[in-house]
Amino acid sequence: MNLFTPLRLRDVELKNRIIVSPMCEYSANDGHPNSWHLVHLGSRAVGGSALVMTEATGVQAAGRISPSDTGIYLDSHVDAWKPIVEFIHGQGALAGMQLAHAGRKGSTAEPWHGGKAVMPHAGGWIPVAPSAVPFADGYPAPRELSPTEIDEIVSDFETAAQRALRAGFQVVEVHAAHGYLLHEFYSPLANLRTDEYGGSFDKRIRLLLRVVDAVRLVWPRTLPVFVRISATDWKEGGWDLAQSVELCRRLKQAGVDLVDVSSGGNVAGASIPVGPGYQVEFASSIRRDAKIPTGAVGMITDPVQADTIIRTGQADVVFLARELLRDPYWPRRAADELGVKIKAPVQYERAW
Repeated sequence: MNLFTPLRLRDVELKNRIIVSPMCEYSANDGHPNSWHLVHLGSRAVGGSALVMTEATGVQAAGRISPSDTGIYLDSHVDAWKPIVEFIHGQGALAGMQLAHAGRKGSTAEPWHGGKAVMPHAGGWIPVAPSAVPFADGYPAPRELSPTEIDEIVSDFETAAQRALRAGFQVVEVHAAHGYLLHEFYSPLANLRTDEYGGSFDKRIRLLLRVVDAVRLVWPRTLPVFVRISATDWKEGGWDLAQSVELCRRLKQAGVDLVDVSSGGNVAGASIPVGPGYQVEFASSIRRDAKIPTGAVGMITDPVQADTIIRTGQADVVFLARELLRDPYWPRRAADELGVKIKAPVQYERAW
């Protein structure tokens, strides 16, 4: 098993173990992707990645990180996504959509505009959260969700999955990491509730499991469902690896096919030992102890590094983010460096 060994998940096959990690582009119009997304995602399919994931795509308008994020909360979004999906498939790659709700980190500006709160009068909204606690200074003050509103969010994830299927996506990933809504619920540092969704471990993970059940209910049994988690809050008294392992055991029972293992994002100013492959150990532990396929992500930049992660069984796939922003054709360069021949688009064959 190596970086270029195919991987079968249910009835779909990844031609290699390289996945384009979800990366927000902050370039949509009322949630609709456009030519930027076609070129951005399409070029990475041409570049040789096996699975191209969309950015965090809002299941509600108020579930977006910024007013410029993509969405899947309108039927018109389906038609906007279809040509992008068709192009990705035409390059021999799979297309995946990350379904997301930003929670208390929503209604913020694009990073190049400062990333702080966007007020309702300027096109923003009042974000929602498990508890009325803002992420950090400069972020919007969220409103605590009622049980009825929680039910509506579960329903909107289900409807979003149905729309993603109509658009032609073959993989969906539930975004439950990086301090967004589902992570906020399972972390005791963001969830101060005392009802059926707060307090104990079982209550804090309830919303995520409900969302997964709702998505799995409408997503074909032949197609895989991923979940992205943050394996730790990097903060004393917060979410940690032991809780992640138990959560992933439950996710496996719920029909999740692969856990995309990231970390952090829920606590402003957390001390995180960032470095090459700094999150791989989490993917490895969850794979071993929860006995579920995992994806490793985080400063994976070198072909030998990525290949070693797969060869040594630390993870089943690697998710690349910034490195694929720097070089959409990284998989082709990696194949060359590792002595593997992969098929080029017929338009590019004369370059080989």
